[in-house]
Amino acid sequence: MDNNNKIKIFLVDDDTLFLKMLEIEFLENGDFDIETYVTGELCVANLSNKPDIIILDYFLDGVDKTAKNGIDILDKILEVDPNIPVIMLSCQDKIEVAVECMHHKAVDYVVKSETAFIRLKKIISDLMKYRKLEKTLNWYMDRV
Repeated sequence: MDNNNKIKIFLVDDDTLFLKMLEIEFLENGDFDIETYVTGELCVANLSNKPDIIILDYFLDGVDKTAKNGIDILDKILEVDPNIPVIMLSCQDKIEVAVECMHHKAVDYVVKSETAFIRLKKIISDLMKYRKLEKTLNWYMDRV
């Protein structure tokens, strides 16, 4: 995380209205540093900004018909940095899609709905608690 302890989140979605709504929800309901992208390629190009978490849409061809889909971008993100947790987001309420995302090493899958933000915030909270615990354990193990 950065020095001011804000969690840096990349939001990636080709639905600009949903993307803006999600950005507003995060900014109004937590201490987050948000970057938004309408294509996965833009997200990958900005990985040097060191996101703590990426929330990535499954379908990304609404703005650019030649844009890569979320699974391809997920693979590329993890190729660049396998430690960035990626949460997949989609309107696809199919178990096969969720399983595909998990096989590609997404940390979770959230269906776009009225409760998506609540679920995303819970997942992020759990991820940050896990990272804090992991750092504490590593610190302790270095001293044993």
